[in-house]
Amino acid sequence: MIYRGRIAPSPTGLLHLGHARTFYTAYLRAIRAGGTLVLRNEDLDPHRSRLGFAAAMLEDLRWLGIRWQEGPDVGGPFAPYAQSLRREHYLAVWRRLSSAGYLYPCTCSRRELARIAEAPHEASAPPSASARFEADETPMYPKTCRPAADSPPPAGYDAPAGVNWRFRVPDGEAIEFADGRFGPQRFVAGKDFGDFPVWRRDDVPAYQLAVVADDHDMQITEVVRGADLLLSTARQILLYRALGWNLPAWYHCPLVLDEHGERLAKRYDALSIRALRAQGKRPAEVLGESPAKRELL
Repeated sequence: MIYRGRIAPSPTGLLHLGHARTFYTAYLRAIRAGGTLVLRNEDLDPHRSRLGFAAAMLEDLRWLGIRWQEGPDVGGPFAPYAQSLRREHYLAVWRRLSSAGYLYPCTCSRRELARIAEAPHEASAPPSASARFEADETPMYPKTCRPAADSPPPAGYDAPAGVNWRFRVPDGEAIEFADGRFGPQRFVAGKDFGDFPVWRRDDVPAYQLAVVADDHDMQITEVVRGADLLLSTARQILLYRALGWNLPAWYHCPLVLDEHGERLAKRYDALSIRALRAQGKRPAEVLGESPAKRELL
């Protein structure tokens, strides 16, 4: 099998030190496999994506020495490589999942779900699903809008806009996979994660659906990304199975943490690649690698 890897930055802020090291790992793994590296601009969210950040991320990645063979700036056989231009691909996946009965409309707002999760519970009762949080710190969905298991696929929806759409997870099923960095992984549907969104009420595809559709369409054979997305892999495996698609391999990189032990976020500009460049740092220093090691790659 010909190796196809990808880096998928999002133009919602400046790329930081953690992005640099994860994307560089993806680059090295593509080189060592003699394969192709794809750059995908994940500008899915129209409210947060900015053209200025998109230009900055390409410039910063080139400064780091990362090179890709397909992407929005160089083209390729699976264009377009910007998520904002791939809506029809996502709609096709939504229709397929919906018609097969995997999805249901949900009218719950984020505020309502947060209120349910924060509500007090009887001291003598065990914590309910609505009181738990998933590993990625989002409220566990309390199944408020979930229809009965034997309900037919939702009717009267020619398009997904207007409500949230959730994927019904198979409660109690263990989702297992081997990660190239962290080894065997196991998450239980309905316990570690609940019914997750695949399309937002403001008519924007959710991350889980978009990334699965793109990785499949672009024939990605290995997904390299941060360890904070290990739980997302379990969700995405369910989507792959529902669609009858082959799974890629997975490789999750350790997170770069700040001085408080928290993972870096784009709001911390002091550790952005742009700020580190302005301080006179060299790519080898940012990447934590010696120049001698870089020369061998």
